[in-house]
Amino acid sequence: MIKVIKNRDEYHDALERIEILMEHDPGEGTEVADELELLTLLVKQYEAKEHPTSLPDPIDAIKFRMEQQNLAHRDLVPFIGSRSKVSEVLSGKRPLTLSMMRALHANLGIPAKVLLQERDQSLLDENEIDWNSFPIQEIVSRGWVPGDWKNVRDNAEEIMRDFLSQMGTVKGAVAMFRKSDHIRSARKMDEYALDTWSARIVIKSRQNPPQTNFKKGSVDLNFMRGLAKLSWSDSGPLLAQEYLSKHGIPLVIEHHLPRTYLDGAAILVETDRPIIGLTVRHDRIDNFWYCLMHELAHIALHIDTGIVSFFDDLDVEASEKFEREADELAGEALIPGDAWKSSAASRLRTAQAAEKLARSLQIHPAIVAGRMRHESNSFRILSQLIGHRQVRCCFKDVKWSD
Repeated sequence: MIKVIKNRDEYHDALERIEILMEHDPGEGTEVADELELLTLLVKQYEAKEHPTSLPDPIDAIKFRMEQQNLAHRDLVPFIGSRSKVSEVLSGKRPLTLSMMRALHANLGIPAKVLLQERDQSLLDENEIDWNSFPIQEIVSRGWVPGDWKNVRDNAEEIMRDFLSQMGTVKGAVAMFRKSDHIRSARKMDEYALDTWSARIVIKSRQNPPQTNFKKGSVDLNFMRGLAKLSWSDSGPLLAQEYLSKHGIPLVIEHHLPRTYLDGAAILVETDRPIIGLTVRHDRIDNFWYCLMHELAHIALHIDTGIVSFFDDLDVEASEKFEREADELAGEALIPGDAWKSSAASRLRTAQAAEKLARSLQIHPAIVAGRMRHESNSFRILSQLIGHRQVRCCFKDVKWSD
């Protein structure tokens, strides 16, 4: 039973409990999150009474640590999210979320009790939302909300509330938007569109939940290589979706929204329920399997980093550690490095070389052809092998808008 903190021993016990709870990165509305929030309030109350001015401002503490370790804004991206979010946090325009606090505490050593001073501001006030900034017309035209809406812009808030209510509560949906994410893109993505797309992915994953619970640690190189062998079938994308569902991972296909430049995402809002979303922006077999493996790599490598969503434009070369790691694991899962180096496909640009290596690895020739095109930086070769227009046709329930 949680009680008012009356002495130093109880205060230290509460701090230890807070750090344990933060390690679990509890979702909004859960019992663990409620306990964390209550303990935080009690700790703040005790500190205000015993040491009214003892704790530094959280943002000042972050800036001090940056100065100590000679860190630039870009170095905080893995812990806070995009560069724009880092700027907003450091300028006081965006509050810290639990995921951000957890990552900053774990990686920069900033005391949890300092960061938790921001906890009561971590949810965006719904009154601050610019409802008309969401892609309302796209939501309506794709049938993501029921009803025959007229004067879409005049009804933006009502339409978005209907859409977000499919996640449970509007407040919960807005809280998800405030969590720490990582964006790989050379172009600035429309964050309202990105939030809308990710909400759609979560909604669809709940409408068709996986067949079993996810087991943390189950996704590794061997798991990914086994999955890659399903690519040999013409219905490989559907088989992959079924296979992942049997291992507790929803694979949701949804066309990207304008100004998102998105290939896929690993959504880790709840670490015991990871979700993969793919857009099939490039309708090719080789692209589908590489994007899928890249997002699985984020689940395998980065599920406990404090970042809860990885959004990827894979046309862009990786420049940050998390993305380089995911690229490396995805490539190794599809075509082991030793097999690639010893094969004719690494030296020649022929269909025969691609097909021979594909047969030996029991994977689709498109995957090898895609690797050959990438390695040679020649995207005109082997176009007959990469599986143009062979992915979207597998997902007939998706409304493709181009």
